[in-house]
Amino acid sequence: MEKWVLRRYFDRYLEEDLGYGDLTTRLCVDEREVRGFIISGEDFMISGTREISILFESHGVEVLNYAPSGTRAKKGDTLMELKGSSTTILSLERTALNILMRMCGIATKVSEMKKVAGDTVIACTRKTTPGFRYFEKRAVEDGGGDPHRMALDDMVLIKDNHIVLAGGVEKAMDKAQKASFSKKIDVEVTDMGGAVAAAKNGADIIMLDNMSVVAVKEIYAKIKDIDKHIIVEVSGGIDESNIADYAPFADVISSGALTHSYISVDISLRIEQ
Repeated sequence: MEKWVLRRYFDRYLEEDLGYGDLTTRLCVDEREVRGFIISGEDFMISGTREISILFESHGVEVLNYAPSGTRAKKGDTLMELKGSSTTILSLERTALNILMRMCGIATKVSEMKKVAGDTVIACTRKTTPGFRYFEKRAVEDGGGDPHRMALDDMVLIKDNHIVLAGGVEKAMDKAQKASFSKKIDVEVTDMGGAVAAAKNGADIIMLDNMSVVAVKEIYAKIKDIDKHIIVEVSGGIDESNIADYAPFADVISSGALTHSYISVDISLRIEQ
């Protein structure tokens, strides 16, 4: 994402955290040039260091170096080294760490699932925190996953309610064909009948939603028999405990848990005069 767009996000986050100013820092700290070190408190996959460097640099803090996203940190590693105003660094601290802790937590979760899934693509969903979607989906990519749709205009994704209101899979598919050639059509189905109808009516992607491994295996084989180029996406209740069972019968596994059920990692900021 462009720097100027990121700065707009950061301005909103800082407005929420700073209120009318950092009262404690104003009363207790004399402004001076200091060094700051962002330190990992555990092992994890790194994500968000580029974004946070932009946050600090936008407020006059020099970022001397930072560990690249998509690499692993060990407990005690320095993720970022800063030089600048003591009061500015303290005022930015919590916003910066909040973003980093969450992004690294997501990237770590994705990387762990990716290890088990092998060649199967791991994707997130739109089950993201309002106002924080870019950062969560960026973290998924840093962990080795795919961001899926960034927004509703990215592709045609026909879900259960669309099918009901359109009058069935075939009618929904017929209307969806009006979309630009540049937009793929993904259809969510819950049984063999829906999968076959979607496959025979031009779906680019078929999402098998909340199915057992046995059902997924059978429907996957049927879809590929109709058209081997159709991407089979499997979703619903898949996490670290069962992804190995589903991965052999999926081209893509999408999981909302990646962005709503992750654990933030331990990161801190140490300042030296």
